[in-house]
Amino acid sequence: MQSYDLTVDKFLDHAARWAGAREVVTARAGAASLRIGYADLRDRANRASGALLALGMRPGDRIATLAWNTQHHFELYYAAMGIGLVCHTLNPRLTAEQLAAMINEAADRILAVPANLAPLVEQLLPHCPTLEHLLWIDGDPPAPKMANVREWEFERLLATMGQETVWGAFPETTSAGLCYTSGTTGRPKGVLYTHRSNYLHTLRALQADAFAITARDSLLIAVPMFHANGWGLPFAAPAAGAKVVLPGRHADGASLFQLMRDERVTIAVGVQTVWLGVVEHLERTGATLPDLERVIVGGSDCPEGLVRRLETGLGAKVQTSWGMTELSPLGVTAPPGGESGPSAGRLLMGLDVKLTDADGIALPRQYDAVGHLKVKGPSVLDRYFGMTEDVLDEEGFFDTGDLASIDMAGNLTIRGRSKDLIKSGGEWINPAEIEAIIGREPLIGQVAVIARADGKWGERPVLVVEPRPGATLRDEELIAALRGKIADWWLPDDIVRVDAMPLAATGKIDKLGLSAAYAAGTL
Repeated sequence: MQSYDLTVDKFLDHAARWAGAREVVTARAGAASLRIGYADLRDRANRASGALLALGMRPGDRIATLAWNTQHHFELYYAAMGIGLVCHTLNPRLTAEQLAAMINEAADRILAVPANLAPLVEQLLPHCPTLEHLLWIDGDPPAPKMANVREWEFERLLATMGQETVWGAFPETTSAGLCYTSGTTGRPKGVLYTHRSNYLHTLRALQADAFAITARDSLLIAVPMFHANGWGLPFAAPAAGAKVVLPGRHADGASLFQLMRDERVTIAVGVQTVWLGVVEHLERTGATLPDLERVIVGGSDCPEGLVRRLETGLGAKVQTSWGMTELSPLGVTAPPGGESGPSAGRLLMGLDVKLTDADGIALPRQYDAVGHLKVKGPSVLDRYFGMTEDVLDEEGFFDTGDLASIDMAGNLTIRGRSKDLIKSGGEWINPAEIEAIIGREPLIGQVAVIARADGKWGERPVLVVEPRPGATLRDEELIAALRGKIADWWLPDDIVRVDAMPLAATGKIDKLGLSAAYAAGTL
């Protein structure tokens, strides 16, 4: 067979050649502001590679992007990766201190950022000595005033220094992307993806029981491209030749509705809180989305009641999914034609799994039992960025930190985070089971269970609920919904109502913040 390195530039090459007129659309406040075909986008990204080389970048160097979902960001993915640079995606919702720590650890040389984040950049730069260039994207740049870096405007750089460049002239094991974990259970850690891992992850994501994106689809990428490798969608979409719709900075319900309607979106991907906003807009206005067929949700557990509400409100199939930054990130998804369930999905070719006990010993029966989930595969990390020791067990499996079960049909269900377990009187309480039951209640918007310290029992569960607008929930009704479905000693000792769940920068419910606020008496 031919020697053929699996490099991600081949995805955009394929789209440019065989779906060259298929559009990549960028929106501003819900309305399309930029349109470009894959052929022209590939040409721009390729010439941008030449401009990056002209700035002195060399294979292995890292370029950071602090950006929203836009055409320029999409182009920089390929401009960097196509010549063996590492595209380091950063979350604009993090603090300057958090971002500086990541930039310095990665030794990024270029920072690409939109002008509307200039105040954040001003805070960052004095603490980032490795940065040499500031690349302004997505609009007119502010007046040059940043010290210690050279400033460039993307379009001008492309016009003056862009040149046709050879892509993919390196081994498939070359590093391609860098993304940090959300840090919900500790200090964020870097995950370094290779071209090979991204290529094989793309093939897994495109399976019929996974994302199943096709050339006829119009795909809204509402999951941030800076989060968890962009869920692999910047690679999967051009690989399939699908139309891409990028919402920019605006992800409110009204803006997304207008964009989805105008661009006839068939598949939309993002965290559940985003789609809840769209549903609430539809409920207020009576509007519909007749072209929408599927919504893929992930990032955190999606209770059954919320799944049903989303399906009813959007008029589309909801596919729940589970994954991690460390998995590139797709783990499992509910099949497009199957039944949706919270945190459940079909095991896909390309990811090996096993269930173990708390000591790491494989369970004697891998079916119909709850165990600690460990995974192995070509798009699963070996070690975190900057570390010399791997994080795998003796069989090469990575511990996800999740509890899971697998049925005889190969469907995996996440049963909670092992670190979220509440130890009460020496016995374990699983918050995810309580959340799943309360999440089915029709008057519940979102739900979380946290632990509070207890002098007698060690820890006790606290139920935190966000009622749907206008709903009234009595404590007795919530306890009644749980009674008989869980052990009595699992019943929450306290129930707290919040107007809106606090969310982490990735869109997940911020349980650490909830616990801290409860302990401080401010929840």
